[in-house]
This record gives sequence, C-alpha cells and structure tokens, in this order.
Amino acid sequence: MRLLKAEELFRKVLEGGSKKKPARLLGLDVGSKYVGLAVSDETNRIAFPLSVLSRTKTNVNLMADDFKTLVSKYSLAGFVVGYPFNLHGQPSPDAVHVRLLAGELSKTGKLDDQFYTYWDENFTSKVNFCVEALLHPLNLKNRDEAKTITDKFAAVCILQGYLDNMNRTLRSEVKSEA
Repeated sequence: MRLLKAEELFRKVLEGGSKKKPARLLGLDVGSKYVGLAVSDETNRIAFPLSVLSRTKTNVNLMADDFKTLVSKYSLAGFVVGYPFNLHGQPSPDAVHVRLLAGELSKTGKLDDQFYTYWDENFTSKVNFCVEALLHPLNLKNRDEAKTITDKFAAVCILQGYLDNMNRTLRSEVKSEA
C-alpha cells in the first residue's frame, strides 16, 4: 500500500478502470474494535455502506485477504481512510490506531499494488450521533449490531465527504481544461 495525497488518489481513480469496470474507492472508518467499510458507486459520486470487519491484533492477514477480495470484486483503485485530525489540523491521539492498521496491512504485502489516502473524519462524530438517534427507536438489543451499523455509516460519511470534495475540485479542473 502506498500513501498518496487526496487529489493524487482521485486522479488515479479517474484514469483507472476500464469501460466494463470503472475504478472505485473503499472508505474506511478505523476503530479499535471494528473497521467500517463503504464503497463508491461506479461514477465515484455516491458512497454506500458495505460491511464491518472485526479488528484484532491477530487478524491483520485475514483483513488483508478481505481487502484483496473487495479490490477484485469492486474494481477498487484505492482506500480513503478516515483520519482524526484536531482543530489545528494536526493528528489527534486517536490517529495512532489508524496509522498502525495502515502499517500492518502494508507489512502483509498483500496490498502492495493499492493506494490509500487519509481523509479528515472530524465531522463523522456528528453523523454517528444522528445514526445512533435513528437507531434508538428500533430498540436493537444487540449493542454490537448497533455499533457496526454506526461504523458502516461513519465510513459512508468519510467516503462521501472525500467524493464531494474531489468531485467539486478535480472534475471542475478537468472540465475547464477541455
């Protein structure tokens, strides 16, 4: 896995893929227990919830295998990883979990042909609050189930924020060059 700037990754997505299978992106909300996943549509304009992976110290190889499968299934060009910045734009203490996972996945060697970028997840906490408020009336007895649904939607928000920003800036650049 190779870290790219946000704009660089999106340019690769716009250039990548084929007419049969356009390149897409996977959004990740990395937590200490779970990793929420979201995938972009084929036009890279809308993010959809996908699944949640359980995260432990011993399952990094299994996670890398899962990501490799998703890369193939969805023609993924890269990952947009939620990254907790503080209000001054510096990594927050929680960023250690995110960097650790990215490093561990890279060490497996299973995703060497993949790219990733970090995206500010500061505003996903507001979304988590809204998702939790929506889930509350459902009276889900299983807290883990409610948590995983929240993690999926946090990943959607991370990816959607990235897609909205990149579509606004880079696609308008492409149009003005034409």
